[in-house]
Amino acid sequence: MNAASLGLAILIGTLLPLQALINAALGKQTFGAVFASLVSFSVGTGVLVLWWLASRPAFEATVLAKVPWWAWTGGAIGAVYVAASTLLIPRMGAAALICLVVFGQLLGSILLDHFGVLHTRQPVDLLRVVGAVLVAVGALLVVRPWAAQGG
Repeated sequence: MNAASLGLAILIGTLLPLQALINAALGKQTFGAVFASLVSFSVGTGVLVLWWLASRPAFEATVLAKVPWWAWTGGAIGAVYVAASTLLIPRMGAAALICLVVFGQLLGSILLDHFGVLHTRQPVDLLRVVGAVLVAVGALLVVRPWAAQGG
């Protein structure tokens, strides 16, 4: 992994809580979280269409017919993420939301890797378990579910 890839991953990570805060503000100022999520996806779709067209893609409609049904579900998962984060961020704040999302992503990733879901199997080992525990402890320290709200 090169420095540019690491930097881009970190940049994307720093933008996700901002996206959730922007969407929550839009929802509050308009027609709610689901509407704000719809706007987010609509604008995002426009950006991706332009980006895809600018890359001068080859396109054959017959390729689409060969794609398995489950390969189309990523957008639904993204929509649930964006809508849920738009709903949750005003209730728990950006740091708590992102910590819990990252912990969930880590757990899911470890399981998907271990069972080789859609890619080469990478079994769970002690270091991954220790890493997941450290992330869980970090998330708990940020979220502090034992503390009073707003404290």
